[in-house]
Amino acid sequence: MVKRVLVVDDDRAIVGFLKDELSRKLPELDIIAAESGFQALTHVLSGGIDLLITDIAMPDLDGYELFSRAREQNSQLPVIMMTGFGYDPNHTIVRAREDGLRPNDIVFKPFDAEIIIQLIKEHLKE
Repeated sequence: MVKRVLVVDDDRAIVGFLKDELSRKLPELDIIAAESGFQALTHVLSGGIDLLITDIAMPDLDGYELFSRAREQNSQLPVIMMTGFGYDPNHTIVRAREDGLRPNDIVFKPFDAEIIIQLIKEHLKE
């Protein structure tokens, strides 16, 4: 069965880069892209997502709220969060860790796609 990975960021360049890189280097996966938190939430609520990669800072529905709602839907859903923040004024990273996000599942921008690929492989290994 094909695993579905949802990539979410309001920056189209990042979504495009990750979709291209992941599709090329992990062709066995179905990579779905979303450019807003609400668009991503629609995919999450419809089910069938095996891993969520989300930016934290998004204008409509931030990454933490998306993480929280996704975990309500599926408490075992692996989540990788991306951030450009060095300092997180809303303590999003702390809250997400308290709610079960692994410390290694926070990726700081700019990042090397290989870091994301390695995390995906760890989460989706059979």
